[in-house]
Formats: sequence, C-alpha cells, structure tokens
Amino acid sequence: MLVFNRFLKRLFDVILSALALIILSPVFLIIAVAVKLDSPGPVFFKQERRGKNGNVFSMYKFRSMVVNAEKTGTGLFNYTNDPRVTRVGRVLRNTSMDELPQIWNVLCGDMSIVGPRPSVTYELGDFDTLNARYKKRFSIVPGITGYAQVMGRNDITWDQKVNYDNEYIELFKKQGVWLDIRILFMTVINVFKSKDIYEEKPDESLDDKAAAEAAEREIIAKAHEIEEEVTAK
Repeated sequence: MLVFNRFLKRLFDVILSALALIILSPVFLIIAVAVKLDSPGPVFFKQERRGKNGNVFSMYKFRSMVVNAEKTGTGLFNYTNDPRVTRVGRVLRNTSMDELPQIWNVLCGDMSIVGPRPSVTYELGDFDTLNARYKKRFSIVPGITGYAQVMGRNDITWDQKVNYDNEYIELFKKQGVWLDIRILFMTVINVFKSKDIYEEKPDESLDDKAAAEAAEREIIAKAHEIEEEVTAK
C-alpha cells in the first residue's frame, strides 16, 4: 500500500507541477521583470539544500533579498522589517510567490509538492551526527509546503517542525495522497491570510543579529541531542 501511495504521490507531483509551470508562465515573466527592475542581481536565488537521505540539491526561489543577504545581518533568519528584503521581495514573501520556482524542483524530482521543508546544508550542523528524530524527517522527499508549515510555519520552533514532519511521515502511510491534498488546501488558506511569514525572536531583549546567533546555536544543539531511538522507515 505504501509503495502505491508513493507512486500516486509522484504522479500527482508531476501532473500538478507540469500544469502549474504552463499556467503560471505569464506570472513568472511578470515577477522576473519586477525583481530585475527593483534591485541589482539575478532574478532567481539558488541555494544548496538537503533532500531525501541528506542528499544535496539546488533549490530555486525568486530573489526577495539583496545579493549575498545570507552572509550578512541575521543570516538564515528573517525577522519582521528585515532591511535585506527588497520592495518587490516583501510582496513576494507576503504572498509566498517567491517559492514558485520550486515547482521546477518538483518536476525534476528533487522535491515534492508536500513534504518536510528542505533545510539549508549547514542549518542543522553536521548531517551525519544528527539524532534519529531529526534524521527521520530526511527519509522522504522534501516539499514546497508541508504539515509543519500549515501547523505553524515560522511561528513554531525547529524542534516542533521536526515533530510535525515526522507525524506527516506516519500519517502519509495511512492516508496517502489525500493527506497531501488536504495540506495543499490548508496552505492556500494560510497564503491568503499571509500567516506566520516572519520568524519570532526567541528573546525580544536581543537585537536581531544576536537573536539569530542564539537561535542558531539552540537549533544545532537540539538536533544533536542524544534521544530515544526513532525508527526511520
């Protein structure tokens, strides 16, 4: 049954991503022109991410920040009023349209429409020494959206995201593609509400950079804590 569900999931991904690329091609063109006119730099932002089994692939987004933003300020963390976000980029982020190029990743098989969000290669520290609970979320293909995103997105901690991701893995075994369809509809509702777009600082007394550094240390430490063994099937 699980093999059949996985086949349906891939079929669903291919058909939906191919149709989306065709239908949304005019939108892609409009966004590309807007990004190019708004600030210096490329239209697309390419970033190395970890997918199934920790394999690294290039994930694409419409560029919503200034060039090399990842190496300045709060790094991977994006708090409210982040000065690195461009004018067009703020609109793209508020509507989640910066994520649209990942439809190509889905068609290529690097990603699925629904699944755990792929982490940046260094976001969780050394992949090989991740604890079993964190590593389990990498046992399936990552997604553009996922169970963790509809349950909280940036309003929950990385640790909570991992729990939701692992819960999704178990639920999919029972519900299959119907679970993906439900999550997709919930995602659309959240996009219209512009819900949980920006991350919350763990300590409001800290400035943005210090808060990001503290959050990064906490995430990596939690990901490598020795825990009770979790089966990753």
